Amino acid sequence: MSIKKRKSLDIKFKLQIQAFFRRYPATVYIIKWLLISTVVSICVGSSSAVFLKSLDWVTNYRERHLWLISFLPIAGLSIGLLYQYLGKDIEAGNNLLIDTIHNPKEIIPFRMAPFVYIGTMATHLFGGSAGREGTALQMAGAIADQFSKPFRLNESERKILIIAAIAAGFGSVFGTPLAGAIFGLEVFLIGKIKYDAIFPAFASAIIADLVTKFWQVIHTHYHIDFIPQISFQNIFFAILAGITFGLCAATFSKTIHYTSSIFKTKIKYAPFRPLIGGIIVALAVGAIGTSKYIGLGIPTIVSSFNEQLPVYVFVLKMAFTILTLAAGFKGGEVTPLFFIGATLGSALSFVIPLPSALLAGMGFVAVFAGATNTPLACSLMAMELFGSECGVYVAIACVVSYLLSGHNSVYGKQMVGEAKHEKFTDYVGKRVNEL
Repeated sequence: MSIKKRKSLDIKFKLQIQAFFRRYPATVYIIKWLLISTVVSICVGSSSAVFLKSLDWVTNYRERHLWLISFLPIAGLSIGLLYQYLGKDIEAGNNLLIDTIHNPKEIIPFRMAPFVYIGTMATHLFGGSAGREGTALQMAGAIADQFSKPFRLNESERKILIIAAIAAGFGSVFGTPLAGAIFGLEVFLIGKIKYDAIFPAFASAIIADLVTKFWQVIHTHYHIDFIPQISFQNIFFAILAGITFGLCAATFSKTIHYTSSIFKTKIKYAPFRPLIGGIIVALAVGAIGTSKYIGLGIPTIVSSFNEQLPVYVFVLKMAFTILTLAAGFKGGEVTPLFFIGATLGSALSFVIPLPSALLAGMGFVAVFAGATNTPLACSLMAMELFGSECGVYVAIACVVSYLLSGHNSVYGKQMVGEAKHEKFTDYVGKRVNEL
């Protein structure tokens, strides 16, 4: 083939490529974000796998050596000192991620990932009542933001990257990629979704979940054995349950912020806050004589689907979680909210004539929906965890809980994109902690 003919073919091929991209302009966007999402999700999914396996190990070790709980105050002091002298700029945790989405500034320090990992391991090893989503999200956000410069992302693209990281962290730590994607899109701005981040969020959540499963991480499964037929009467009962879940979510959000403010007001030196909180939690565990209300509490969550639990179970878990997190221990609020919601739902079965397992499942996600203002993600999460048959019931509970919880949130930096009620339109553009 002559050089002239080869050049002519090259030019023709380039023109065809250009014509293809002009005709399908989204192709470049898809290829670009699929590449970025894949790289980020491999890192996030792997870190979630390491985190979950570590968490299982420390939980089992603590349960075999309950004397470790007596060292919770020392662990709290150590966590406090770590953040006081080396981690003040990352202490905001999930709120820092939300702030970065709203107003990207400096790259999130990578040390957020190892610091929150160490803090969470210590919290669970020595008997604090905390979750895991906060750790997974912070690790994901800190890891992902390191790719902002290598990928030469502008401010708008960096926002999308953090959203995708949150989706990947949430989807991989709970094994719910669809809910993870919607959670990443929904959590930072109440009432609105950033649609240009939909593809990266879904791609990241799905890939991260696959990576975590590749490392042979097993997620907890829950089962609702009977779901009654949809009827006006049962919808009414679901609304009543949703109201209860919403009030519970608002109570949790308000109380944890209030308790945190008390710790900050009364104890000026930050490392002493988890020290004092650790003393209170350790003494309380000794007084009630059980470790049922510390750690993740997965066995109790599972049992709430199989039996009717008394009301005090969710109250005690709420108290232990609020004390632990308000004092400055690390972890997250979500799994404790699952515990609180599931056990509250189980207890409601004494007065609401719906199956206890269904009410437990509804509470599992609805209290979380109200406390984080993410009703869509929570509805999807229930269907991923319990099956699509419960969809109508959990959706009703989540939406009602979302509405009844008011403009409260465990994440103070959430911004109101659209008010929940027309009477609160002046809230738009404000952060939850400003209301």
